Amino acid sequence: MIIISEREIATLVSPADCFAAVEGVFASMAKGKAYNFPVVREAIGHADALYGFKSGFDRESLALGLKSGGFWPGNVEKGLTNHQSTIFLFDADTGCCRAIVGGNLLTALRTAASSALSIKYLARPEARVIGMIGAGHQSTFQLSAALDQRRFEKVVGWNIEPSALGRLESVAVERGIPFEAVDLDRLGAEADVIITITSSFAPILKAAQVRPGTHLACMGTDTKGKQEVEAELLAKASVFTDEIAQATSIGEAQHAVAQGLLAATDIVAIGSVINGAHPGRRSPEDITLFDGTGVGLQDLAVASTAVDLAIARGVAREIDF
Repeated sequence: MIIISEREIATLVSPADCFAAVEGVFASMAKGKAYNFPVVREAIGHADALYGFKSGFDRESLALGLKSGGFWPGNVEKGLTNHQSTIFLFDADTGCCRAIVGGNLLTALRTAASSALSIKYLARPEARVIGMIGAGHQSTFQLSAALDQRRFEKVVGWNIEPSALGRLESVAVERGIPFEAVDLDRLGAEADVIITITSSFAPILKAAQVRPGTHLACMGTDTKGKQEVEAELLAKASVFTDEIAQATSIGEAQHAVAQGLLAATDIVAIGSVINGAHPGRRSPEDITLFDGTGVGLQDLAVASTAVDLAIARGVAREIDF
């Protein structure tokens, strides 16, 4: 069995590696070759933690396994990341455990890769201003990955605590792009692409604040009850997602579906756009929205990439198990 520790991931796997892995598995999902198993996510009644499993199987790559972990809100006071996860890969032919891979950085990279993919396939080619709603730990990964997809000339940002926007400004400055903190009205008026990455349980961005032609990647809603944008916005938009069943149950689409503003049949799997089976954006005036819920197959894809790279570079650590 191969062990890849959390500290090894940063020097082993690049954002580009994760982008390619996620692009491939989304395409496989849309072809019906890969599927996710039901998600388990529970409050454990200790340390205010949420804990769960995401798992699945890709018949094309033979990636089989699960990610185990969750959210421990008190970890930051202990010098640890609040989100903790580990990925287990199994040999599809034998069921033997193939690898254990640190999942914290890979989760951040695969989440950023999915929103970046939505920009690649759905945002207008001439998009030049990107808006960021949310400035937590994951936001820097989101912005960095997004900046690779278009020739953005400006970053505008909003956060409930404006002091946290400095981390986004640092990413923009490093890339030689100006950054400005703005209110939500101005963000919606200026941004060609908007990424929401918060833990909100009430809509932050209103439908009236988003202009025609905007592409949105809503990345924070992954639990029943969470919500980042008004349900009416999904009714106005062409909606895409990583997995339709998950989007309607725990994703941003859950609220629009519950209110009868959107049907599951109105939502398109982003893999269908990647495969060329769906055209994606149909006109420059369309509002497109990607509901990024995060699926277990993403984790298996990037962890498999990490294992393959470790083997190819001769740095894989193997133990008898």
